[in-house]
Amino acid sequence: MTEKPMPPLKIYLAAPRGFCAGVDRAIKIVEMALEKWGAPVYVRHEIVHNKYVVDELRDKGAIFVEELDECPLDRPVIFSAHGVPKSVPEAAAARQMLYVDATCPLVSKVHIEAERHHANGLQMVMIGHAGHPETIGTMGQLPPGEVLLVETPADVAGLSPRDAGRLAYITQTTLSVDDTLEIVQALNARFPDIIGPHKEDICYATTNRQEAVKAVAPKVDALLVIGAPNSSNSRRLVEVGARAGCAYSQLVQRAVEIDWRALDGITALGITAGASAPQVLIDEVIDAFRTRYDVTVEVVETAQENVEFKVPRVLRESAA
Repeated sequence: MTEKPMPPLKIYLAAPRGFCAGVDRAIKIVEMALEKWGAPVYVRHEIVHNKYVVDELRDKGAIFVEELDECPLDRPVIFSAHGVPKSVPEAAAARQMLYVDATCPLVSKVHIEAERHHANGLQMVMIGHAGHPETIGTMGQLPPGEVLLVETPADVAGLSPRDAGRLAYITQTTLSVDDTLEIVQALNARFPDIIGPHKEDICYATTNRQEAVKAVAPKVDALLVIGAPNSSNSRRLVEVGARAGCAYSQLVQRAVEIDWRALDGITALGITAGASAPQVLIDEVIDAFRTRYDVTVEVVETAQENVEFKVPRVLRESAA
């Protein structure tokens, strides 16, 4: 009996996708710390929002904790790529702990911006998601009450600043470019004197991945975004796909999570990955489709990335 031929499927692979320079650097920091100081090395919060990456580092000797007081004083501690409130390194220094800050340099840039505006007597408005580690870290750079959080254009109407003429705004680096623009327009309409960043706070990687999804979405019946449910930039990619005309978008961490019934009958599929998803998971998902479909892959590239961030000097110095 002849085997039934597999249905054809065209996969449009978004580029750029997956790891960004900040994630790459953060993972490298944990690996180099383990090489330099041996296991265990403690990491405050998930180094990046990806279970596969966290589990791999855990297997190598990293111990993930939520708070500093869960770390022994005699082992190194690393702060995650999302950034931490100023109180965290201050507490680590007070306890004479050896700590390494893996905050993404583009997040640190927003921290510096907030401090500069604060020094000039301005109150900050932060566009971000409440409870996200990056938002907590950025708001924690300044004293309580100095940063007002807005999540939607509607939130702008409810703001009660100290002085409407002395405001500046900053944003979380992993937001939807389009949603943020709407909030910025609402801020400018209500506070005409508000000062914005010289250059968009949303990072290059977030912007590039969203642009690639916009290019893929009109071509496909469904979009798969490989990323973690707690990854802000991955969740934004699902939203961007839906908004750009893709009828069905799905967020999956691994191939085992794919909802095959929802994809029944598709002939064209878009695949992308959030900035903390490694290439191995993208390959795993494509391989899963090859077992069910006669797959052809076309890369849709909208930008090229060649950004690289140095790791902190303490890790570049030899152990001696």
